[in-house]
Amino acid sequence: MKRLYYCLFASFSILLFLSCGGEDEPSPSKSKEQLALEKLTGEGTQTWIVGAEGSVTHKGQNATSDFIDFEITFSSSNDNKAYTTSNSNLLFDESGTWSFEGSNFDKIMLSGSQPAAREEIPFSGQGSNLRLEFNVPSPVAGRVSALAGDYVFMLKKK
Repeated sequence: MKRLYYCLFASFSILLFLSCGGEDEPSPSKSKEQLALEKLTGEGTQTWIVGAEGSVTHKGQNATSDFIDFEITFSSSNDNKAYTTSNSNLLFDESGTWSFEGSNFDKIMLSGSQPAAREEIPFSGQGSNLRLEFNVPSPVAGRVSALAGDYVFMLKKK
C-alpha cells in the first residue's frame, strides 16, 4: 500500500511540475525607431493641431494666435515618410518628406524650402501631446527676418 501511495505521489508531483511550465514567449520589444514612429504617426498617419488646447511660442513670446489653425500630419509606410501642413504662415512647406536625425530617434528633419525645412527639430511627447522645438536661423539676403528665432509648438492629436 505504501508503495502505491509513493507511486501516486511521485506521478502527481511530476504532473504538477510539468504543468507549471514557463510563460508564453514574450513579445519582442520595440526598437527606439518603432517607438518614435508610433509617437509621430500613430498607426501610420497622425494629424497634430494647435487648436484650442495647444500653443506656439516664438522667441519666447506667445504666438498661438498666429498658428491657431495650424495642422501637421505625419505618415509613414515602409520606408516612405511624408508630411503635410496647413495654415503654417509660410513657416513650413505644404508637403514633403521627413526623416529621423541621429541615432536617438528624437529629432526629425523636414524637406522643403520654407524656414522650418532642413532644420533639426527635436520632438517629445506622450499620448495626445507632441512638442516640436526648433530654431529658424537669421536669413541671408532676401528672406523675411520676422520668421527667424526659436519656436516651440505644443500640439494635440486631432
